[in-house]
Amino acid sequence: MKLFDVIAILLTLTALLSYFNHRYIRLHPSIGVMLVALLLSLALIGLGQLGLGIRSAARDFMQHIHFGDALLTWMLGFLLFAGALTVDISELRRQWQVTTLLATVGTAASMFIVAALMHRGIGLMGMSLPWTGCLLFGALISPTDPVAVVAVTRQAGAGKSIDTVVSSESLLNDGVGVVLFLTILHAAAAPGGATVSGVLIMLVRETCGGAILGFCTGLIIYHFLKNVQNFQVEVLLTLALVMGTYSLAAALGMSAPIAVVVAGLLIGNRGKIFHLADQVNADLERFWELIDEVLNSVLFVLMGVEVLVMPYTARHFLAALLAIPIVLVARAAAVAATVGLLPLRPRVGWPTAAILIWGGLRGGLAVAMALSLPEGPERDLIVAITYGVVCFSILVQGTTIKQLVQRTILFSPGRRHK
Repeated sequence: MKLFDVIAILLTLTALLSYFNHRYIRLHPSIGVMLVALLLSLALIGLGQLGLGIRSAARDFMQHIHFGDALLTWMLGFLLFAGALTVDISELRRQWQVTTLLATVGTAASMFIVAALMHRGIGLMGMSLPWTGCLLFGALISPTDPVAVVAVTRQAGAGKSIDTVVSSESLLNDGVGVVLFLTILHAAAAPGGATVSGVLIMLVRETCGGAILGFCTGLIIYHFLKNVQNFQVEVLLTLALVMGTYSLAAALGMSAPIAVVVAGLLIGNRGKIFHLADQVNADLERFWELIDEVLNSVLFVLMGVEVLVMPYTARHFLAALLAIPIVLVARAAAVAATVGLLPLRPRVGWPTAAILIWGGLRGGLAVAMALSLPEGPERDLIVAITYGVVCFSILVQGTTIKQLVQRTILFSPGRRHK
């Protein structure tokens, strides 16, 4: 099957499922299309059990789509850049302690907690997953996904501070999670094991190098944007910025997600450091909002139909059920340590902490990293567990976070937007 045919089928399916969700289910677009796609996939599996060949045809189609490559190579840079454009730098500067600690220390702490509990729990279930595998799972499942949460909190009137913390942390810890995941993966594959100095050098090159590269490329394109008032040129410049920065960072061994986020923050900043014409800002926001919504819909359709090729067994299902509360406990511990034990200013209230815990959705990036692991039984187990956690996160947490926001923020005595 040609690439054009694959894209045509995927976009057609996404459009039809989006229409069905908008017309009948009326969930958030990303959550709704994933739910419908997942139900459709389960129906195809059921028909396959009855002897019909529909499931096998669907599986053949899915094998033409490499989910991990599609997200990590084609989609992630655009999604991160689009999200970074909407972050208010002045508000982020006010919340930088909370955001930075959650994205770095919180993500790393969550990774170790998940790894330790999963290693113990998997062993008690009679299955085997080595420490390296547990750490890889902890690294890929700890970053949160801002999809739907920011839209829901804004719709519920949660306040700008919560929006900034949720979206900024998610954008930053995506990059941190990828760095931790790749570092552990490379260390495990290194002949004779990895040295502490080698790991530290890799971390510095990935994080600092990616941030510096993103700042430099973003600054160059920003100066170009200042001198144009043409929509087509503005779009081409930002597309070149995303694709060029992402490709260059990957070629130099730097963190491409961090580089793209930094570039997006610089271009989208409406603070006092950099200024673009209002029309330029409006044009870019309108274009990248469309890109973000379309790619998110395609991504969640892919996640819904990915169950057709998932290596699921009863043991995998039980392991996923075990992982769901473990991931929530790890997230709660990381958030509680950050907002409760450290002398942060401004303080983050416990209503905001509750939203951060329950609103810490896991998304397609976790599935993509799991699918990028080398072939083997450990990979199958990690992929199955990851998919189960992501489905619960999006379909359960994503559909109930609005009620949590309303109860903890809107209807709380002495309501504060913290």
